[in-house]
Amino acid sequence: MQQQEQQKSLNHVITNNSKEHALKILITGASGFIGSRLVSKLCSSPSFHSKKHEIACITRNVESLTGRFNERVKIIKADASNYRELLKAMTGIDVAFYLIHSMEGSSKDWKKFAERDRIAAENFAKAATECRVKRIIYLGGLNNETNNGRLSGHMRSRAQVGDILKTSSAKVTIFRAAVILGQGGGSFQMLQYLVERLPAMICPKWVLTKSQPISVDDVVTYLVQSIDVKDTEDRSFDIGGPDVLSYLDMMKRYGKMINKSIKIIIIPFLTPRLSSYWVDLITPLKASLARPLIDSLKHEATVKDDTIQQIIPVKLKSFEESIKAAKEEQIRKANLTKKERTSHSLNNKILMISLFAMSAIGSTYYILDSRPEIFHANWLVLSALWYFGIAFSIYFVTKNARLGAMTAGIIGWVTLAFWLTDNIYTVLGHSLIANSPNTVMTLRNFVGVAISALVVAASHNIFHKIRIHDL
Repeated sequence: MQQQEQQKSLNHVITNNSKEHALKILITGASGFIGSRLVSKLCSSPSFHSKKHEIACITRNVESLTGRFNERVKIIKADASNYRELLKAMTGIDVAFYLIHSMEGSSKDWKKFAERDRIAAENFAKAATECRVKRIIYLGGLNNETNNGRLSGHMRSRAQVGDILKTSSAKVTIFRAAVILGQGGGSFQMLQYLVERLPAMICPKWVLTKSQPISVDDVVTYLVQSIDVKDTEDRSFDIGGPDVLSYLDMMKRYGKMINKSIKIIIIPFLTPRLSSYWVDLITPLKASLARPLIDSLKHEATVKDDTIQQIIPVKLKSFEESIKAAKEEQIRKANLTKKERTSHSLNNKILMISLFAMSAIGSTYYILDSRPEIFHANWLVLSALWYFGIAFSIYFVTKNARLGAMTAGIIGWVTLAFWLTDNIYTVLGHSLIANSPNTVMTLRNFVGVAISALVVAASHNIFHKIRIHDL
């Protein structure tokens, strides 16, 4: 009996010691592009399964992470802008990954992200010191600009965050990456949808700037392996893939992968702001996210020191391998519900059918209308522009681009107003744009008004919901 009690006591001590020596890892930004992959990678590691690692994630919205990872992953509600919440979440943590980015938001206040990032980083550094966190691992942005004053707001903020984190008592490891290629990443989505949806592109001169794109899988590998490699402590590393490419090169190589030849015209006066609005209409990226990304692409971003390759040898994916992996993941993670798919598909079909119907009704001007005005040059020019607009919107609707829905909505409103005005004689006694139409044309105009209203409604639904189905 005494031996059994001693064995129980010994087992209790061993259990407590194993718990005491378990490395406690905190991950911020766990719902994001990098963070979600990092958590999944850590959960699949032998250290996690043997309980040598304990993982916790902080988030402002606990529901967004509930049931997403292994049940042993601890989800903590905390906001990096709230120091007290952060202090509570970081108590007992050994290694903290800082993956917070604040670029999201409306296009009106996109510049405020730098201030939000600064406050969050200061809180994090202060809390890490007070909680005696041993290490902080941070993923920042890569650029070759030596004069910080020339950096874009986005890149300057990324560098500032790294400097702030280094003020903590923790040993800080900084990885700097340029374009990160992976499903769900802004850079990849911008590249993918611009090439897939446009037969020709007018691009600003920043597409000629060189960078060193890297696969998101390789980035996560560096982050995970750095935990156990002491040589990465208190150091900064540039990370990039094996290919040095401009964004123009990337677009051409991606086009070649999907057997699409694209025509690209470069003009010097297309600003990042105008470029971001164009990206907003063609791709799932909001202008508020696209603009900082485009700003950062103005700076050359290539690896000048590849020391990390000796410390953590990684077989880096080529550009084509990275794109292929991203496309395959995109197919696997088509996680829309059947109801959402059906709703989106129905709106698309309604808009396409109503656009063709509106076009057919417009053609009857030259069949049923006896007024000579419709053959005047100004009418014919306006008609040609109207048909071109419909064809333009149909093309982009088939590509799932918001530009198609926006164009269709504008044409729908203009057409609705035109046909109502043509029938105003029923109220005023005379038409405002030509001779009063006959009875058949009057009825035709009212049918056209109904179809135009359908175009407006369907285009509105698609314009405001299309990102849900692309991201």
